Amino acid sequence: INSLGVIEALSDAMCLHGIPEHIRCDNGPEMIAKALRKWVAKTESQIQYIAPGSPWENGYCESFNGKLRDECLRQEIFYSLREAQVVIGLWQNTYNRVWPHSSLGYRPPAPVSFPDLAYRLPMATTMQ
Repeated sequence: INSLGVIEALSDAMCLHGIPEHIRCDNGPEMIAKALRKWVAKTESQIQYIAPGSPWENGYCESFNGKLRDECLRQEIFYSLREAQVVIGLWQNTYNRVWPHSSLGYRPPAPVSFPDLAYRLPMATTMQ
């Protein structure tokens, strides 16, 4: 993804959620590009850069990336892109809908609802 891709993703998010006061960015080339800085200035938002070598300033992302790497990516050998998409999608679903998160009072971010469970039950079980 380049700076134009970042601008596109940010504009989509801002259309859905509104314009934030601050955008926290790392120091990757797509995040320090002049085009992105000019565009953000027009939105009247501000970019807050994370100091290089300071992952504690980006704790949520670093924590998620570590969990994804340790609990999913290091456990699998992917033989195709489709297989990677399916395995990572299943892990993501479990991470978001089943696993408790301490920052949320040991609840998952998007708990599985009863309609979700009913949809996944085998037909024989739902008919009894």
